[in-house]
Amino acid sequence: MDLTVIWAAIIALGLFMYIALDGFDLGIGIIFPFFPDDSERDLMMHSVAPVWDGNETWLVLGGAALYGAFPAVYSIVLSSLYLPISFMLVCLIFRGVSFEVRGKANRTKNLWNLSFILGSAGATFFQGVVLGAYLQGIPVKNGVFFGDAFFWVTPFSFFTGMGLLITYSLLGASFLVIKTEGDLQRRMHGLIWPLTLVLIGFILVVTLWTPMTDPHAASRWFDSPARFLLYPVPILVIVVATFMFNAMRHQHDSMAFLLTIILVFLGYIGLLFSIWPYAIPGAITLWDAAAPRSSQVFLLVGAVVIIPIIIAYTTAGYWIFRGKAEASTHY
Repeated sequence: MDLTVIWAAIIALGLFMYIALDGFDLGIGIIFPFFPDDSERDLMMHSVAPVWDGNETWLVLGGAALYGAFPAVYSIVLSSLYLPISFMLVCLIFRGVSFEVRGKANRTKNLWNLSFILGSAGATFFQGVVLGAYLQGIPVKNGVFFGDAFFWVTPFSFFTGMGLLITYSLLGASFLVIKTEGDLQRRMHGLIWPLTLVLIGFILVVTLWTPMTDPHAASRWFDSPARFLLYPVPILVIVVATFMFNAMRHQHDSMAFLLTIILVFLGYIGLLFSIWPYAIPGAITLWDAAAPRSSQVFLLVGAVVIIPIIIAYTTAGYWIFRGKAEASTHY
């Protein structure tokens, strides 16, 4: 049993769960400026108020698992991407405070609206920047980062930052279709198809851009014996987009969110395929970066206990607060 692969899968699961769950409440903050009515904004925030903090548990799980199972990667990523990660965390703090304060504020309500918008958009953008810098490759020498503090400031990383803004916006709009009704729901329906087309455009550009700048990704996509496993993905993206168009035309409440999750998952699969088997693309493999087997076994015992607990209370939270959000409800 290869514990290194198991831990890579656990971290990949944690990151995907974070993207899928926290992505939609960050997305609500991103589309917030386009809905200036206070009553609609209250409803949008109430739709995620009971669950938003629980969604971020998956980010904590992914970070803790990375620190324990792949300490070399944790060290390199934190030291190389310290600035965008710090900016992301500051944005998440302001966004979290706005959730708690905005509902009780009167004179400063607009200030907390702005905090929610900028915190959500900023956290999303810098997550995308981190992703883009990671995909392009972190300069590593003798197992440590040796590049410039601003090596992450590139057109590609900024492009992936914008792409994640669109991704989370689509997640947010499709989630609000489930949680709202009436005129607000109809306008969310109207957002989903244009956002889907823009997201597919971003996926196409990243798909073309990545192998042009990363020889390893190009080799994986075009020369690897496993490349045939990736070839159905573009076809599946077209199929999902077709279903999305039909779902919007018939205004299905839950189908749009499910299809958005599938679309994000397909992009995520392409990302994982591109970097395998590296922990730091082009520099350090998973096995070179892994902690000793004894540490992996010890951590795995804890993961076997904690992951079902996280899944259980996350599921319970969504079940308890299922149904349409109400503007008069406060949490």
